[in-house]
Amino acid sequence: MGCDGGTIPKRHELVKGPKKVEQVDKNAELAAKWKYCALSQEKLRRPIVSCDLGRLYNKDAIIEYLLDKTAERPNTEAVVHIRALKDIKELNLTDNPEWEGERRNAKGDRYEDIHCGMFICPVVGLEMNGKHRFCYLQTCGCVFSERALKEVKTEICHKCGDPFTAEDIVVLNGTKEEVEQLQKKMAEKRVKTKTKKSKKSKEAEAVSTPSDEAGPSGTSSSSKETKSATASATKRSVQSTEKSEVFKSLFTSHSSAKRTKEQTSNWVTHTPYHF
Repeated sequence: MGCDGGTIPKRHELVKGPKKVEQVDKNAELAAKWKYCALSQEKLRRPIVSCDLGRLYNKDAIIEYLLDKTAERPNTEAVVHIRALKDIKELNLTDNPEWEGERRNAKGDRYEDIHCGMFICPVVGLEMNGKHRFCYLQTCGCVFSERALKEVKTEICHKCGDPFTAEDIVVLNGTKEEVEQLQKKMAEKRVKTKTKKSKKSKEAEAVSTPSDEAGPSGTSSSSKETKSATASATKRSVQSTEKSEVFKSLFTSHSSAKRTKEQTSNWVTHTPYHF
């Protein structure tokens, strides 16, 4: 049964211990979040958008998903909360001057820095590679590092100058706790928008319905009578309008077409007119 030739088996060869838990490579995890679309798993390319939960997507992938939600796509759980284009914001990113593109190490004879990001913070200069926390503003879509927003405290965007508040700041690719807080914030925001829409619709109905609801007092019937009277008056006025003299002059019955006595022909002459 094996172990021939005087070989001595060791304990780990005979006894099977518990399986080791597979650990996810941190570098691969960061690259998947910050360099690839959360829906299509393709490399991020402009225009890049983000949702209220701080996930990064390619805009064309989101548009394809919204146009045909029945198609089978992977990672649809990441975009269930996106119902329309208003639920995403196009990001105003700052390019990294040290980023040389995908073909920078085509020959394989150069050191490839896997932590080099395509974009940087325009204030501090930190690379957006996952090692540093980044945020974006829902008002204008500009992206900054969290360190820049903490060190330079202001209520105006550092890049475009638009005003913003603390509620407009959304963390990109945050932790589970931060994502849960953003989900609560998103739900509250949607409830507020629904209440505003319902109030506006009620106000519009209240403005337009008083004349219709006043049936017992007779105002509604009087308004209908006035409308019918005006309609009939307009019809009569259109029908009774006298035609222009230019139009009447086209016919022989008009006074301009009738000949005078001087223009009538004489029975003596052979000419039609006698002057």
